[in-house]
Amino acid sequence: MTEPAEQPVRRWPLIPTLLVLAAVAVMIALGVWQLQRKSEKEALIALYQRNMAMSSLVTYPELPPVPDAMLYRKSSVVCLEPVRWDPRSGTDRKGRSGIRMIADCRTGAEGPGVLVDVGIGDDFKTPQWSGGTVLGTIVPGPEQPTVMARAMGKAVPARAMLVADRPVAGLRASGVPSADDTPNNHFAYAVQWFLFAAAALVIYILAVRRRLRP
Repeated sequence: MTEPAEQPVRRWPLIPTLLVLAAVAVMIALGVWQLQRKSEKEALIALYQRNMAMSSLVTYPELPPVPDAMLYRKSSVVCLEPVRWDPRSGTDRKGRSGIRMIADCRTGAEGPGVLVDVGIGDDFKTPQWSGGTVLGTIVPGPEQPTVMARAMGKAVPARAMLVADRPVAGLRASGVPSADDTPNNHFAYAVQWFLFAAAALVIYILAVRRRLRP
């Protein structure tokens, strides 16, 4: 009578386990980082809200990057001449959609100039405006660096923009971005990374247990 053959001893795979644990550790680290970013963003929004409550004027920043302490503050600039127009979609202060007319203004013989949102219209027609003194609110400019550019360290400092309190003739006053518009979804990102880590760990354990089952 022949004896039954012994079943081979199955062990947990070492290399795949180490790789999965390393991936889980990275996901958890990303979740913790997002929680830290959440606290930083909350502090930044609080700063912006304090800036919006200030009525005193600040000197418009000549060069980017614009300090956070100057965003959403009141300022004024002298546009010697609009050298380029950049029409973009937007809304006025009553929520009506239209085309924001953003002028890239010359402020001196040299320098980067200043971006001024002089108002919003119903079409792409360039306003008949040759420049002048503009009083308004400093906000982030329309061209901000992407997340990928920031992560790779190739982000170009973004220019700010002055949204005019009084629109030029023929236009409506553009809506002024608020500090409350600053995105702060880092908590949701953190939860996603933690869920990814838990799911990866559970799926791997179930897969290995199924493989080790006689």
